[in-house]
Amino acid sequence: MDKFTTLTGVAAPLPITNIDTDMIIPKQYLKTIARTGLGKGLFSELRYKEDGSENPDFVLNKPAYRKAQIIVAEDNFGCGSSREHAPWALLDYGIRCVISTNFADIFYNNCFQNGVLPAKVSKEDLAKLMDDASRGANATLSVDLEKQEIRGPDGGVVKFEIDAFRKHCLLNGLDDIGLTLTKDKSIASFEGKVKESRPWM
Repeated sequence: MDKFTTLTGVAAPLPITNIDTDMIIPKQYLKTIARTGLGKGLFSELRYKEDGSENPDFVLNKPAYRKAQIIVAEDNFGCGSSREHAPWALLDYGIRCVISTNFADIFYNNCFQNGVLPAKVSKEDLAKLMDDASRGANATLSVDLEKQEIRGPDGGVVKFEIDAFRKHCLLNGLDDIGLTLTKDKSIASFEGKVKESRPWM
């Protein structure tokens, strides 16, 4: 998993409440267990028309936001069914950070396992960031995980809270497997002792 330290990029505004996982990545894209290739399906029911052509009104299809790395969304982002494909799709598209006032628990946890930062801010701060993200080509935010700060294009700073353990894991690019491997020597030592004391196992 890639480390998350500081991210500076275009932020796309999604002023929609209750964006669920089916909206993030519709069910027809769930046939794969590969983490790559899902970016094409991200928000597909909003991004594309019925004939498959792009919907020019959707934010990620607008020239200023095609390479967005941050999403600023309204309350309850990631609600609905439990699907890890949702953060996979965001990451494959290039989104490394989602900013909202709150997230559904399972989606929130899945983000940390995949190197996506879900940053929780107050309603007042979200309104400021949504305004920043609405500036088109000037909609650049800088997210500093170490300082737990989001800096706007005019220099304004918004703070966000994050659990210290999750912060450590993101800064060091550690998912559950990575965390286990940091204990590799201890595990090998334990297995060696077990093998000596219980050779029949």
